[in-house]
Amino acid sequence: MSFSSNIKDELYQIIGNSRHCQMAELVAVLHYLCREDEQGNFYIYTDHEELLQKCYKLLLRIFAPRKEGEEKPSFEQLCSADVLRTLKLVDDHDRLRSMEEAVDKTLLKQSCCKRAFLRGVFLCSGSVSNPEKGYHLEFVLSGEEFPKQIQSLIGSFGIEAKITTRKKYTIVYIKEGEGIVNLLNVMGAFTSLMDLENLRILKEINNSINRQMNCDTANINKSVAAGRKQIEDIMRIRDCRGFKDLPPSLQEIAELRLSYPELSLKELGEMLDPPIGKSGVNHRLRKLSEIAESLPDVIK
Repeated sequence: MSFSSNIKDELYQIIGNSRHCQMAELVAVLHYLCREDEQGNFYIYTDHEELLQKCYKLLLRIFAPRKEGEEKPSFEQLCSADVLRTLKLVDDHDRLRSMEEAVDKTLLKQSCCKRAFLRGVFLCSGSVSNPEKGYHLEFVLSGEEFPKQIQSLIGSFGIEAKITTRKKYTIVYIKEGEGIVNLLNVMGAFTSLMDLENLRILKEINNSINRQMNCDTANINKSVAAGRKQIEDIMRIRDCRGFKDLPPSLQEIAELRLSYPELSLKELGEMLDPPIGKSGVNHRLRKLSEIAESLPDVIK
């Protein structure tokens, strides 16, 4: 399975906790899946069953929350013309809007909604090359304004993306490993992020053997595994109960670890105000791990 497929498999499983985030991702996905026939009827088309299932889950969460035991409505019942109007994917004349027209500015006001929207667009139009051969992430898009909107959304997270054309398509792309890592973080693909970071570290060792001669590969892998566990614990806390009830010291380190998964404990400690040492950072992360282990499983 390709690295792109692994990322998408991970993103398929993510459902935002908030209705507005769910709507942002659903608008992105439905824009790509929705078609209109010659009679003006709308229908959904895709070759990817996983994408269809993700769309169905989002529709259920937003438009048909159910009590236990209630029968699920069909996909066709959920994805009606009224729903498409609610999502502003069709105009007043029941014609499909272009993505530039369909994306309501208020839909992407919050950072979490921007993340969800980018996740949806990536699932439909994104890919990442094999990182063992080189770093390249791209969105294959149509139109003139929408690619600029995607470039701007990515840029709002401090990530530089560039635009080029390929035949009839416009490509928004990132070629730096750090930028790809940061975008995976934005979209919530934390396992893929850690896998890519592991590859990056190993590649740096191989390319800079003299500079990295004292580096022990086993320790690096152990560090990556520990970092992945920290991310998973923090995400578990965020999904179950949020950060607002955490002590300020734990909330601060949790947000920093999510924002900078690639940093060492020492570097994280130096970013705190006031700075603390490696052992202090490790102590706080252990506290977060204990909290995460006490929480119930999150039902997606």
